[in-house]
Amino acid sequence: MEYIADLHVHSPYSRATSPGGTLSGLAAWARIKGINVLGTGDFTHPGWFNCLRDELEPAEPGLFRLKDEAGIKAPFPGAAPGDVPVRFLLSAEVSSIYKRHGKVRKVHNLLYLPDLASAERINTRLAAIGNIASDGRPILGLDSRDLLEILLEVAPEGFLVPAHIWTPWFSLFGSRSGFDSIDECFGDLTPHVFALETGLSSDPAMNRLISALDRFALISNSDCHSPSKLGREANIFSTGLDYFSLRDAIRGNRRDSFRGTIEFFPEEGKYHSDGHRACKVCLDPMETRGLGLRCPVCGKPLTVGVQHRVMELADRGEPVYGTDAPEVYSLIPLPELLGEILGVGAASKAVMEAYSRVINRFGSEFELLLQTPLDEISGQAPILGEAIGRIRSGRVIRSPGYDGEFGVIRVFAAGELAKLDMQRSIFGEEQSRRGRKHSGI
Repeated sequence: MEYIADLHVHSPYSRATSPGGTLSGLAAWARIKGINVLGTGDFTHPGWFNCLRDELEPAEPGLFRLKDEAGIKAPFPGAAPGDVPVRFLLSAEVSSIYKRHGKVRKVHNLLYLPDLASAERINTRLAAIGNIASDGRPILGLDSRDLLEILLEVAPEGFLVPAHIWTPWFSLFGSRSGFDSIDECFGDLTPHVFALETGLSSDPAMNRLISALDRFALISNSDCHSPSKLGREANIFSTGLDYFSLRDAIRGNRRDSFRGTIEFFPEEGKYHSDGHRACKVCLDPMETRGLGLRCPVCGKPLTVGVQHRVMELADRGEPVYGTDAPEVYSLIPLPELLGEILGVGAASKAVMEAYSRVINRFGSEFELLLQTPLDEISGQAPILGEAIGRIRSGRVIRSPGYDGEFGVIRVFAAGELAKLDMQRSIFGEEQSRRGRKHSGI
């Protein structure tokens, strides 16, 4: 079975998250997006763990479904997505802050488990170390290597994936917080790590510049704090719909079962380039080095971004892939694309109305962006077909993100839509144009 999985999400128990991220809210948006498997997120939090235990029931081995699937309602008026089967896989993110080799390390790791009993054992061990009730993503003074050891001891069928490995502040390779190698971080337990999460600001091509990462599968997930952001990155599998087949497909890292990843264009990630947001300074690595890592406006230290950090560790000039490596599909989320076409913000009422009509006409978001033939799209919505054709071929305009500021990816150059006679709506009805603006995710 071919299906899409987003394995890194957060519940309302995590800080700065939407109250709409309930299990039914997540499932509703998964149907809109065309996602079949969702990480639950936050199983370490006692309140969310109770929700998981009360609202989910076992489905296929290691996966769960909502007990009340009939209660899944469309997340916005007018939307009628297909009846996409949605399953949940137990997941959590742990923030480890600890000292190693005389330096404070701040590393986020993802845990994946096949059953609630394993999650309960993990929670008991972690609760003895720190406060797991303060946040859905607990902050613990626990070495990443020791977290992995706990997982292997009490939940040997589980697996750990270092999260968003290049983020400057909280990741394995972070410029402000991390290590220069995976062995440095996990020591003697490194062989038990078989996958890495690339994060929004990097993509597989960047990671494949580093030969030391060749043996690791690269997974991509949304890390969403609001269910509408589900699937901004995700994974495509062609394997059994169960926890163990999914885990083994990632471990095997072959295109026949781990089909590929759905990616942001990495420039859209909010830590792709170097910079200083307070001074609106965005720089490439060579400029940063020439400035001695200091902001040219205020003189304070610049935040060294993902592109710079990858270059520091790279030992190749071009990415190298295995012959059966998973495919890579770089996309622009559909609400952003519709916002650009309509000249309004991605969260505006006009975009949500258009989004609803597009989903009802073509199916889920991923079915449209990845699978629907371009001539079929263009026959009903010409400008949308043109835009999706450009995205599929990578012909986009990129303004990179930096120092916590999301980048912007556009399909059309300034003034181009006017030349294309776009005084119409998505499906061709006459519509007055509004002032153009764009809101990045």
